Amino acid sequence: MTASFHRVTKAAIAALSLAAVACNLCLFADNRPAGDLAPDAAICPVVYRLDESPSPRGYHYAFFGNAFFIKEQGYLLTDAHVLETFRDGSQPYLIVRRPNAPPRLLQATIVATDLQHDVAILRVTPNPFAGNFRVTFLPLATDPAAPGQSVVALSLHPNHLQDAQSLEAPREDRSPGQVLSYESTQLQESAPAAKVFLLSHAVTRGQSGSPVLTADSRAVVGMIEGRWLRSLSAAAAKSPSLAASIPGAATPIEYAIALLQRQSIPWHAQSVSASAPSATFLGTPPP
Repeated sequence: MTASFHRVTKAAIAALSLAAVACNLCLFADNRPAGDLAPDAAICPVVYRLDESPSPRGYHYAFFGNAFFIKEQGYLLTDAHVLETFRDGSQPYLIVRRPNAPPRLLQATIVATDLQHDVAILRVTPNPFAGNFRVTFLPLATDPAAPGQSVVALSLHPNHLQDAQSLEAPREDRSPGQVLSYESTQLQESAPAAKVFLLSHAVTRGQSGSPVLTADSRAVVGMIEGRWLRSLSAAAAKSPSLAASIPGAATPIEYAIALLQRQSIPWHAQSVSASAPSATFLGTPPP
């Protein structure tokens, strides 16, 4: 059996007929200095444009999920299944915000994927950290998430997943909760089992690829995978009244770190103290 959860971008994608190229997204500007930016400044929607020219509401686009920056060189992490549509050679684009200016659409390259563990690395060009963009990075946790640990998932998505327009402000979701347990499942058909950890809060469409942060250090311990449906009947899984009680599932960040190591890509790890800058690691992170 394949993964025992529902990947939350699937329904939105199936409802849209996809065209080509890119899009633009109008997000509210944040005028704080780069060092004071909130964690959401590391998050970018992954999109696919559906029309050739904008309407008065902007470009009509398909939204697939989120990616987030891990390094000043323009590297991001996301779920591999967020990029399924682009496996035919089409190009994903990211919506990147700027201070006091409309956001820009930047081209992203798929650097590497690990389908067994459903993680992927992107790199965006031109590098927004070298220009006038509202961006920051998120450090990766050096310790795995523990049952009972307080976490928060951050995501951005359009207000209307099936009618997304680039000039409409997006919705930011901050979903606090706790780590419930670790489970084993297949993230890809015919692949060896991988582990996920369950979250006490429900997951909604559009949160795939979103970072799950520790509530204290704000380091990434995982990425939103979907809703955990094991032990639930198909009818119960589709019931709106039960949706809020279905746990979310997240991929542990260790799988992404392993992929970064194989690609010799550095990342920032969480700092020992809140006042110290996060360290940069290339290879095996500290125990």
